[in-house]
Amino acid sequence: MVSESQLTDELPNLTEQIVETYTSVGSINHLGHCPLPRYDEVIAAIEDLKDILFPGYRRREGLDEGNVTYYVGDLIDRLHSRLSSQIARSLRHEARAESGVDPCEDWENYESRGQVIALEFLRRIPDVRRLLATDVRAAYDGDPACKSLDEVILCYPGLEAVTVYRLAHELHILNVPFIPRMMTEWAHRQTGIDIHPGAQIGPYFFIDHGTGVVIGETCEIGSYVKLYQGVTLGALSFPTDADGKVVRHMKRHPTIEDRVVIYANATVLGGKTVVGHDAVIGSSVWLTRRVEPYAKVMIEKPDLRIRPGDATEINGTNRSGPEARAG
Repeated sequence: MVSESQLTDELPNLTEQIVETYTSVGSINHLGHCPLPRYDEVIAAIEDLKDILFPGYRRREGLDEGNVTYYVGDLIDRLHSRLSSQIARSLRHEARAESGVDPCEDWENYESRGQVIALEFLRRIPDVRRLLATDVRAAYDGDPACKSLDEVILCYPGLEAVTVYRLAHELHILNVPFIPRMMTEWAHRQTGIDIHPGAQIGPYFFIDHGTGVVIGETCEIGSYVKLYQGVTLGALSFPTDADGKVVRHMKRHPTIEDRVVIYANATVLGGKTVVGHDAVIGSSVWLTRRVEPYAKVMIEKPDLRIRPGDATEINGTNRSGPEARAG
């Protein structure tokens, strides 16, 4: 057992050693008076937005035509205040990171910009709802196990991830730092589906099952596209400049045209890779080149070998295998 005197001596020394790394390993701490966006506030904004997008399905019951305007108005007012503050924080921190100077004295300017951007984002909610209505319909039409649109909205992780993506994408278009990635990474943790907010995805998009799907930043996805679990739409390689640094802001991820279906665990890589409209990509395919429209890409069916078993093997008493010979 550690004595009280040992703790009295040791813990302050340990504290000093840890704090010293804040200088020697300064790249992974954020000190000073330029606050970052807060995760709890961003997540709270997501939940408010989902209440607006799908009224009656989330936290508030008993909504009708008589009270829904008041309820949504209250949420919009709260969201504008919340988003304005968090966007202002992200803008100010971005300016500090680029200039190396803390622009604290100009906080009112960032607050004003945050209010303008938050208002423009909220103006886009009706169009986001129209897009999401197509995604809900695509899920219902694309899954024979689905009994209703309500089931899609209440139960499908694919819709959850796409909902957050569509919101984050609008903030990405408005050049808001940090917050779009915070949103989609939160959805990634919730659903197992990783969609970068920079991806461009058309209407009637459906991710079936969903776990393990990855969609990269520069992906372009058309209308009526369907993905299954484990699909990766990724980068083939990361080109570097003369100094060996990764070249950013270039097309690295594939283009998927309209009405394409990509089955489970397929991997499609590269900014020059285009999957033509109405193509089907089979399970476990590794694809790095263009596919023409209407093509079907699949791996040749491997040989399936089934060897006879017996009851002793099932019961764990078979001693004819390599373990027995090793003894």
